[in-house]
Amino acid sequence: MTDSVNKSAPPRQSTTLRSWLSAPAPASPFQARMQQLWLQWRRFCANHSALFGLLVLLLVLAAALFAPWLSSHDIYAQDLNHRLQHPSAQHWLGTDELGRDIYSRLLHGARITLYIAGLTALIITPLGLIIGAAAGYLGGWVDTVLMRLVDIFLAFPSLILALAFVAALGPGIENAIIAISLSSWPPIARLARAETLSIRKMDYIAAVRLQGASACHIILRHIMPMCLPSVVVRVTLNMAAIILTAAGLGFLGLGAQAPSPEWGAMLASGREFMLNNGWIAAIPGLAILFTSLAFNLLGDGLRDVMDLRHE
Repeated sequence: MTDSVNKSAPPRQSTTLRSWLSAPAPASPFQARMQQLWLQWRRFCANHSALFGLLVLLLVLAAALFAPWLSSHDIYAQDLNHRLQHPSAQHWLGTDELGRDIYSRLLHGARITLYIAGLTALIITPLGLIIGAAAGYLGGWVDTVLMRLVDIFLAFPSLILALAFVAALGPGIENAIIAISLSSWPPIARLARAETLSIRKMDYIAAVRLQGASACHIILRHIMPMCLPSVVVRVTLNMAAIILTAAGLGFLGLGAQAPSPEWGAMLASGREFMLNNGWIAAIPGLAILFTSLAFNLLGDGLRDVMDLRHE
């Protein structure tokens, strides 16, 4: 009798993570959020170029984090007896004009590049988001003043504007970050304002306003979170321009100073030997190229995932 009952009973549903993520009806808000993230990850994985960009950035990040352990030589040690050596078993990427190991300097240069790009992104994202959301929601003279300020910054090419700021502030990594940030936030503000102009007309914003919420509360709690996905995508796409600007400042001697292994500075020191020892300039140039390309590919993938208009 027991065997017949067991045979007629329906099989238990699997409680694996995949079945929990693919359940047709989520049992909690947390499960619904996890299901949304799972679908976004699957959509991202369908974009092979975005996966390639993510892989390259993970490699660069790993090289930056583990640079002290992956390095084979002291990045500041000079050995004039072994200057301008070709890539070999002792020096995997050769040596520069002072006999320093290019491979080790390249790894430590990844730290500087990611530091500049990451800190710049942390500055321009909230700055552009707050200014753009405030201008779009408040309107009137606030919008006019803020957008005319944005127009002034946009009237100059970002590299020229960064050069002007860093020339006034003085050379150095920190001053380069400030200069790049001051020249990179206006496009973020423009995008946030455009998103806010469409969001402020929605019914839930009107309902919150009727409940007595202040303009500051509406901007910070309701409008900025809605603008954040588009802003994150734009910042990711702008990371390539930030890296190129930082490398340009280092190339001109206005960013990281010698003997820092910043990629732009390495490219500048190797330009004199491009005809006979081209790898000295080619290696940091390729690092800048692939890192910038990876951010562009990753940004395209994030746009497909986070921007619902591209579904």
